[in-house]
Amino acid sequence: MKKIMNEFKEFAVRGNVIDLAVGVIIGGAFGKIVTSFVNDILMPPIGLLMGNRSFEQLFVPLESGVLTSEGSKYATLAMAEEAGIPVLRYGQFINVVLDFLIVAFCIFLFIKGINRLKRKKEEPAQPELTTKACPYCLSDIPLAATRCAHCTSVLEVERSS
Repeated sequence: MKKIMNEFKEFAVRGNVIDLAVGVIIGGAFGKIVTSFVNDILMPPIGLLMGNRSFEQLFVPLESGVLTSEGSKYATLAMAEEAGIPVLRYGQFINVVLDFLIVAFCIFLFIKGINRLKRKKEEPAQPELTTKACPYCLSDIPLAATRCAHCTSVLEVERSS
């Protein structure tokens, strides 16, 4: 039993598990921010354009011909739910899809930024040049060469200052 507890402790305090826990907590908080953005900022103007209706209130009754006691159709989702009418809440579904798309896009941008940082760190240094091109035949020759081994041209020696 002690061996299992020690293995669990080693597993639990490993960096990856702690990073995962922090990621889940931050992700949950971020999800709440996105949900609030969609419900409180994005959807009200869209609802205003749709005739001053909240997207969450859009529904289709699944039973045809069902009318209220006054003989009219159910005007609001609350009325239909109170009467126990099965409804298809497509407005709520649209809200959830928008939540998902915004979260997915933000995660895409975040990962893209991380990958860009990783690429900059992992770029190998340019190898030091050991050859140069002969100006006459364009063959590769050693940097210190004074004559081309391919075309036997005499080369100017570059002087370092």
